[in-house]
Amino acid sequence: MGTTGQGKVLVVIPAFNEEAAIAGVISSVRTAVPHADVLVVDDGSHDRTSAIARAAGARVATLPFNLGVGGAMRTGFRHAAREGYTAVVQVDGDGQHDPSQIPLLLADLASTDVVIGARFAGSGDYVVRGPRNWAMLVLARVMSWILGVRLNDSTSGFRAAGPRAIRVYAQHYPAEYLGDTLETLVIARKAGLGVSQVPVAMRPRLGGHPSRGIVGSTLDLARACVVVLLGLVRDWSLAPDGAA
Repeated sequence: MGTTGQGKVLVVIPAFNEEAAIAGVISSVRTAVPHADVLVVDDGSHDRTSAIARAAGARVATLPFNLGVGGAMRTGFRHAAREGYTAVVQVDGDGQHDPSQIPLLLADLASTDVVIGARFAGSGDYVVRGPRNWAMLVLARVMSWILGVRLNDSTSGFRAAGPRAIRVYAQHYPAEYLGDTLETLVIARKAGLGVSQVPVAMRPRLGGHPSRGIVGSTLDLARACVVVLLGLVRDWSLAPDGAA
């Protein structure tokens, strides 16, 4: 089991058809945090993601069909809660997140419950332009207001969660669109969890995808606002210890 002076650390890597990148991501994680355990959640891949991840030494949970990042991370948090981990770090399976910066996230867990690796907080040269950029700025301001904490990057999936957050997310981790980013922050706020950010440098996604246009970004922003509103009105009460 992965252990540190603070407890057991689990790195969860949600992956969908990442056979080309997954071995390198696992290797980089092991180099950065050799004390941590690695769980790859194969989110219904149609390629050799699971086989390659096992060959690289990771524990693998294989989902029968694609649930999205939220469903994959819910699997990871439930495993972490069952096995007594005290820190969970989310790392994308495409190589965009730099595992060498995981220790920055873990260090900040000493004073808070959820740590976001912020792409636009002054570290690195990761840039988003056009309509997608202003949509992300609006969301960051909205989430900063809701949480009462300044956030530069509310949609980053490079995150760490401490023991209180693990307990909450093992019971309440939404699988819906944007649930794994925005709604999880709303859940943290309603559960009384502390949220912070640390600046991180990000790697560009190999091959990349074109930015969303004005119409697409506007629709994404509207959907995101609905996600946040629903998160604020839903009941996120915890079940008694031991309950599902």
